[in-house]
Amino acid sequence: MHTITRNRHAQSSDAFAPRYVVWELTLKCDLACRHCGSRAGKAREEELSAAEARDVVQQMAEMGTREITFIGGEAYLYPEWLEIVRAATDAGIRATMTTGARALTADRAKQAADAGMKSMSVSVDGLEATHDRLRAVKGSFKNAIAALGHIKGAGMIATANTQWNLLNLPELEELGETLLNAGIRGWQVQITGPMGRASDMPDLLLQPHHMLDLVPRLAKFSEIAAKRGCKIHAANNLGYFGPFEQIIRSATWQGCVAGKYTLGIESNGDVKGCPSLPSQPYVGGNLRHKRLREIWEQTEELAFARDRDLEELWGRCKSCYYAESCRGGCSWTAHTLLGKRGNMPYCYHRADMLAQEGLRERLVRVEEAPGTPFDFGRFELIEEPVNSK
Repeated sequence: MHTITRNRHAQSSDAFAPRYVVWELTLKCDLACRHCGSRAGKAREEELSAAEARDVVQQMAEMGTREITFIGGEAYLYPEWLEIVRAATDAGIRATMTTGARALTADRAKQAADAGMKSMSVSVDGLEATHDRLRAVKGSFKNAIAALGHIKGAGMIATANTQWNLLNLPELEELGETLLNAGIRGWQVQITGPMGRASDMPDLLLQPHHMLDLVPRLAKFSEIAAKRGCKIHAANNLGYFGPFEQIIRSATWQGCVAGKYTLGIESNGDVKGCPSLPSQPYVGGNLRHKRLREIWEQTEELAFARDRDLEELWGRCKSCYYAESCRGGCSWTAHTLLGKRGNMPYCYHRADMLAQEGLRERLVRVEEAPGTPFDFGRFELIEEPVNSK
């Protein structure tokens, strides 16, 4: 299971703290998603024990963590997952979960609620045929929709999350209606990022100019959803600015918050500023060897967004009107596309400005990923006339 943090906390004068943590309990998974950024399937070697995980929960509480979203792989395949959920709840931290839900039965949902889980987000990546194709398991769509009912039946808040790509883009409105009928209260939307297995399938990825189609449709559906008690939340790699920004995002985009207000933990104890970031350039330390506070306060890998200036920007982002506030968009997506931060082509405003010049951008893969969890290849960005084939 793979997730991406929303821009939950606008920048302020408050001290930086890991208020929102996404924690991969295990990389073991009961699905085989073709677009999985972590290449989940088998558990990592030497995943944190329950005792180690309980200690990490206490460290988070001491640092002011307000919410933990448990992920995988598939979090419920970690043997002591309920124990860790209960530890978080007992420490005063809100416990939530993102799940593929292949085996999220009514009993499992009730157990989670009894342990203190407040909300679960089910990954639904298209209508039945598309979802089952992307998740590589027949019947996984039916399991996911049934799980939304189990979550509600257990007294928790049921939400959904979807990655947009070329397979499911035509299904946006119909999928949205299906999820609303299933009773979701929130829908997190993002684009499939070029990491892990998704990097092996470049023809699956949206092109930057697809933002001109996707974003207005999301905004229009957001108004429909709001009338039925559901809020659409655009994740950090989808945006930015333009006339639809405040409709699809809880707050105006104010730059990457990795290592400022968010934290990602891999199941072996590696710590990053955001769960979506690739491991090699961004792991700042391991919880078996250092305390969380030390990693948070003393490692450069987690601090890159705190003192970020405009010198890092390049390409079209460098001269953008919104450069001062945006600072290059999503760090994860920019880095896994182009090999470094500071130039993010999946941007509504940018695509709109290019279109006014009669241009668009196209991404072409020029280097394959090595085949390890959270890996990535490299893409080349080409500007061409709008009417190019």
